[in-house]
Amino acid sequence: MGIAERASVTAVIAVAAAALLALPFALAPAGAEEALHLTHADPAQHACLNQKERRALVENGTVLRLAAAMHAVRSHIPGTLVRARLCRRPDGFAYVLTVLAHDGKVTRVVVDAVKGTLVGER
Repeated sequence: MGIAERASVTAVIAVAAAALLALPFALAPAGAEEALHLTHADPAQHACLNQKERRALVENGTVLRLAAAMHAVRSHIPGTLVRARLCRRPDGFAYVLTVLAHDGKVTRVVVDAVKGTLVGER
């Protein structure tokens, strides 16, 4: 295979990878936040946390590490994790995980961040 052919193959792979990364956003249902039981009454109470806030909660033992949440999901939905967020819920904290299954199906899963149990799937 020549240099030009390799460059073409590399370009195709890059475009395919970008499309796969964008897929969860294109396919995510508009009401996916329902799995978190979010309301618009007090958005600050239900907001997802930034990296500094997540790290503090994990380090002081308030919530489980992301790896534990991923382990809980992996047995139910095999695939590649494409997005993970830690969000506040009325009854505590939850990881909202977006998983791209091997068959191309995108699933959003909610895992209780304290117990490590599956709360919902969409």
